[in-house]
Amino acid sequence: MIAAALAAALVGCADTSAETDGTAGSGTTGSGTAGSPVSPTPTVTPPGPKSSIPEGSQPTEAKPSPSSTPTPSLTPSTAKPITTVTTLAIPSIGVKALRVVGYVGTADDQPGTVIQDRGLFASPRGPAGGVGAGEIGNFIVTGHRTAHGKPLERLPEVKNGAHVLVTAGGTVYDYVVSLTMTISFRKPTEKAQQNAAVPGRPGVTPTQAMLTLSTCATPEDHAAGNYWHDAQNNPEHRINKIATLVDTRPAA
Repeated sequence: MIAAALAAALVGCADTSAETDGTAGSGTTGSGTAGSPVSPTPTVTPPGPKSSIPEGSQPTEAKPSPSSTPTPSLTPSTAKPITTVTTLAIPSIGVKALRVVGYVGTADDQPGTVIQDRGLFASPRGPAGGVGAGEIGNFIVTGHRTAHGKPLERLPEVKNGAHVLVTAGGTVYDYVVSLTMTISFRKPTEKAQQNAAVPGRPGVTPTQAMLTLSTCATPEDHAAGNYWHDAQNNPEHRINKIATLVDTRPAA
C-alpha cells in the first residue's frame, strides 16, 4: 500500500495516458474585488488536507484599474463548445497565450482530463460547466500543475490584482484576480462552488463576467500525507483563482 501511494505521488494531477480529440468532450484564502458578487467563506492557502472553512473571515477589496468599461455578452452560453480559437495568458507567472479548448462537460471530468493531458487548457460548457470568454457567468479554465507541460505550475503564486488575458474572436478579455478559493473534490457542496455561475455561490444568478482558473493541489496534499485521488487521478483539493472582467479591447 505504501509503495502504491508513493507511485501515485509521482503522477501529476489527473495524469492519464488517454489521447483523443479534446474538442469532442472534459474554502480558502482570498480577497474580494470591487463590484464582484463573489463572497465564498475563505480558508487558508496553500491548502492542506482540511476543507473546513473558518468563520468570520472576509475577503478584502482588490483595486483593479480598468482602462475602459467591459462590454461582455448578456446571455450565458448553454452547451456551446468553443469554435473560435481561444488563448489564455497569465503575464505574472509567464504563461503565454496557451490554447483553451472548450467541450461539453464538467471541470476535470474524463474528456477535460484528456485535453489537459495534451498540455492545453480545458474549458467545460453546458449545464454542468460554464460560459465562454467575456460572457456573463463563470468562464472555467482548468490545467495541469505537475505534468503534461505544467502550464499552471505557478498558479498558487498569482496575487490579487494580477491580470489574466483571454483572446478570442479578435477581442482581448482582461480579467483581474480578486480571490483564491480552495475546494475539496470529496465534498459535492464544495465542487458546486467551483462550478457555480457565480464562483463560490451556487444558485446565485450571475451579473458579471467572471473567470475561474483551476489546478490541482497535489504537492500540498502529498506533503500533508493525503494521497486520495479520483478516477481521473485528481487529488482531493483544487486551487482556484477567481477573476472578474474589467476591460475588453481589440486584439493586436
